[in-house]
Amino acid sequence: MPVQTPLLPVDDDHFTAEVLESPVPVVVDFWAPWCAPCRVLHPVLAELAAERDDLRFVSLDIDVSQRTAVAYRILSAPTLIAFRDGQPVLTLVGARPKRRLAAELAAAGL
Repeated sequence: MPVQTPLLPVDDDHFTAEVLESPVPVVVDFWAPWCAPCRVLHPVLAELAAERDDLRFVSLDIDVSQRTAVAYRILSAPTLIAFRDGQPVLTLVGARPKRRLAAELAAAGL
């Protein structure tokens, strides 16, 4: 099992630079500290982040970075949005097992 690495935290002030201007695709985990499914999903994302050097995985606390959460119409946590070239290409709502998430990313060409 790969070593789990924490996801890079991003906020409203750094979202453009870290996500929209990234040269590689980015999966953003829109989460909240009070969200139990978010805590379940975090180790899954950390494992994928450790395995995938062609994708960046970052996390955004929707309670702290409300401007970005509102801009992307985040209504549920966790919500994952994958960005390529600054554009959202995949949105997934809810926790899911690693195999399913990997398959959904692959189906979106990520």
